[in-house]
Amino acid sequence: MKPFRTVVVLLLLLLAGVLASQWMAGTDRDLGEVFVRFAGYDVHTNVPRAALALLLVGGLAWLAWNLLTLPFRAWGRHRRKQARARLIEGLEALHAGHWQKAEKLLERAASDDEVGGIARAAAVRAAQERGDEASVQRHLTALRERSPHAHAITAAQIALDAGRPQDALIVLDTAEVQPLPPRGLVLRADALAGTARAGEAYGLLGALKQQQALAPTAFEALEIRLATQSLHEASDPNVLAERWEILTKPLRVQPSVVAAYAERAAALHWEDAATRSIEQALESRWDEGLVALYGRLPVGKLDSRRASAQHWLQAHPASPALLVTLGRLARLQGQWTAAQDFLHRAVAQGAGAEAWEELAVGFDEAGDTASAQQCRANALKAARGEVPARLPGRDIKQAIHDEAVVEERDAHGLPRLKG
Repeated sequence: MKPFRTVVVLLLLLLAGVLASQWMAGTDRDLGEVFVRFAGYDVHTNVPRAALALLLVGGLAWLAWNLLTLPFRAWGRHRRKQARARLIEGLEALHAGHWQKAEKLLERAASDDEVGGIARAAAVRAAQERGDEASVQRHLTALRERSPHAHAITAAQIALDAGRPQDALIVLDTAEVQPLPPRGLVLRADALAGTARAGEAYGLLGALKQQQALAPTAFEALEIRLATQSLHEASDPNVLAERWEILTKPLRVQPSVVAAYAERAAALHWEDAATRSIEQALESRWDEGLVALYGRLPVGKLDSRRASAQHWLQAHPASPALLVTLGRLARLQGQWTAAQDFLHRAVAQGAGAEAWEELAVGFDEAGDTASAQQCRANALKAARGEVPARLPGRDIKQAIHDEAVVEERDAHGLPRLKG
């Protein structure tokens, strides 16, 4: 269809030229003169005829060139068509797990300029699946020459999978692949996190969100992971405070993020920040893990922590973690009798091994070695899912008291439904 259209256009141009020539032949206007002498020949004509002659010569030259190059262009189209067919067949083989067949087809398809990059990248994966490291490196070398961006992404993914995040960063930070595409940014964030630079990785989240590089759930998971790690990596209280302040409000009540901040603050001897972060998070949203951490924090403030825990007990009387925390704090205050009461209630509410271990520590401190050994044995049983043995000296009345809890009510005074 295309050659036919070209011929029609040329015929129309020729007809227009003939008509123009007839028009010029029948006019007395001064149309200018053109005189050309070449190789002993003289040509004398007017300007319109000279221009028309040039157009005709140019058109004929263009037509001759197209006719001469037609076989080569047809061969090129045939090769591109074959390359696309090999690419499709190779990708289907790769999806089906025919690694060797896929690699051969994809390597042949890589000779085409249009599909060569994606074909070579897929060939890398096929060689990986075959476990042929030499072929992987050969394909990567060819991919770097054809498509630097595709090479950077593929090489970085391989380095991350092999546990070499520093190598991934070197590949992704080269000047020739800047700016990075969305997947490159995701890989760079993972590489930074793998080299203990989660604070820098957290700074990439804005670009990742803007480019929609991840699904919402995956982005949220990455945000929580990077925030948690960046807080753990804070080198001093100032850095910790700065990283905490840049977090969004939802992140500052996320249990894993709050736990990371509290643990790092406690390690840096910033006791107020450690306890206050957990207290604020629990006021916003209850979490058993944070309550347990509140009792385990290696900080002082025993009186204020116990007062806060006692306050929470009114709303959560059956919380196993809260009862263990109260028992631990009471023991640290030297109130072993009250600690036993809290810990036995915690066991009755399903606290498990942690409550038994805390009882064992308390009995050791009280000099009751036999009871301490029994509690450690019960902790092992609880961890294995077995039924712990009843401690001697605990009668039925005390067991009933341990299992009984005050009815939980909401802010309107209505009982909360279980489950």
